[in-house]
Amino acid sequence: MKKVLKNVSFVILLLKMCLVFGQETSAHKRIVIDVGHGGKDSGAIGINGIQEKDVVLNIANATLKLNDELDKPLEIYLTRYTDTLISLTQRSKLTKALKADLFVSLHCNHSDNPNARGVEVYVAGATSVYSDDATWFAFQMQAALNKKLGYESRGVKFANFQVLRETIDDCPSILLELGFLSNEDEGKYISDSNNIQSIALTVLQSLQD
Repeated sequence: MKKVLKNVSFVILLLKMCLVFGQETSAHKRIVIDVGHGGKDSGAIGINGIQEKDVVLNIANATLKLNDELDKPLEIYLTRYTDTLISLTQRSKLTKALKADLFVSLHCNHSDNPNARGVEVYVAGATSVYSDDATWFAFQMQAALNKKLGYESRGVKFANFQVLRETIDDCPSILLELGFLSNEDEGKYISDSNNIQSIALTVLQSLQD
């Protein structure tokens, strides 16, 4: 059943790609939002039992819904639309196939230290022609999350995460760690539906800039 759901997700994406390439497209940026984890990979688990895979899917779907309500919506694709596990390689292949202008991977953090808190934004450690744009966007996204939502900043960092490593040669790519599920305050905050809407709106507004 899980395999069927995964196949259905990719069929939906392929159909959307056919529509995109079968007609004239707008000048809007084509953005891939990578929804971290999924399926049997729950990702981080918060002290209240909340799972990272569910939080980031809720945020991604909320972002997509808000985008659809715009007069001139952006061209946004998710790497998964349901609770399915898509391999890291498939995520980067999708980004290449769509010829994305921007790649944003959504995640939540976890620490053995219950006091750890704040947002981290990662850029690929490897360099490419898109490195400067990715770094600039990472700082912009972090500033927006700090200013509009009051998140503490843990800095923009460089890492060798596979999804960044495999997309940085194709477009600017960043990975967001949207707070610590292991922190009681942030775990409660990010599991509240109203706050999910606020996070999604901040992400969307950053994508529009």
